[in-house]
Amino acid sequence: MVKTWLITGCSTGLGRALAEAVARRGDCLVATARSTGALEALRERYPDTVRCTRLDVTRPGEAAAAVALAESAFGGLDVLVNNAGFGFLGAIEEAEPDEYRPLFEANLFGLIETTRAALPALRRRPGSRIVNLSSRAGLSGSAGFGYYNATKFAVEGLSEALADELRPLDVRVIIVEPGPFRTEFLGRSMAAAARRIDAYASTAQGRRRYRETNDGRQAGDPAKAVAVMLRAVDTENPPLHLPLGPAAHGTVERKFAAFRADVAAWRDISIATDFDDPA
Repeated sequence: MVKTWLITGCSTGLGRALAEAVARRGDCLVATARSTGALEALRERYPDTVRCTRLDVTRPGEAAAAVALAESAFGGLDVLVNNAGFGFLGAIEEAEPDEYRPLFEANLFGLIETTRAALPALRRRPGSRIVNLSSRAGLSGSAGFGYYNATKFAVEGLSEALADELRPLDVRVIIVEPGPFRTEFLGRSMAAAARRIDAYASTAQGRRRYRETNDGRQAGDPAKAVAVMLRAVDTENPPLHLPLGPAAHGTVERKFAAFRADVAAWRDISIATDFDDPA
């Protein structure tokens, strides 16, 4: 069955790889980006099934226009992929509001508004899907990624609640949690705090060195990530959480182990918090 997709952030990275794969397999696609120039070659290769439009997720109204295009061009919408966003490096103390607030506007509030715009169309198509790009950074916090962690932790919680709301309506949510993949994420898609504080040289600033030495050398193959995402969208019973790559799975396992250890160590004390004589 041919599906109609709307994907945000298609100019580069996993969004571009997914858009290419969706078009190649014959599905209909509304490919979006803040600048559509990079999408024209895709539209020219697939003129019958691909439409391109500007979508800056931080600008109210542009998401609604993209959804309207999907409905007018292809008769509806089956899959929304919230991929647009960027990363940010810096210790919590180092970053200024004008540096970290745009991160929340793109990674969280833009995702919310795009989802809200698409939900009426998705609810009209039983079996539709919402794919939210989180990260292994949405599963475990680490020095230097605190603000990025915060946006992706929020995406996780929002997506879990949304999945609970939509399950009776036969709309499923998939949270994709990639580890490092060889895209432009550590390059053009990563911002950083301008200020550096010496106290964080051995912690948060180590992440800056990681960026410098790993950009373009990540182990993950975007084509393989996209293949897993397509399989998850197509399956009748998709996972709510979809970690991608061995690094992401390692993050999950370490987080669960540490969580269980804390709970077990403090259970007898922390569980004894009810009134002795309940009303």
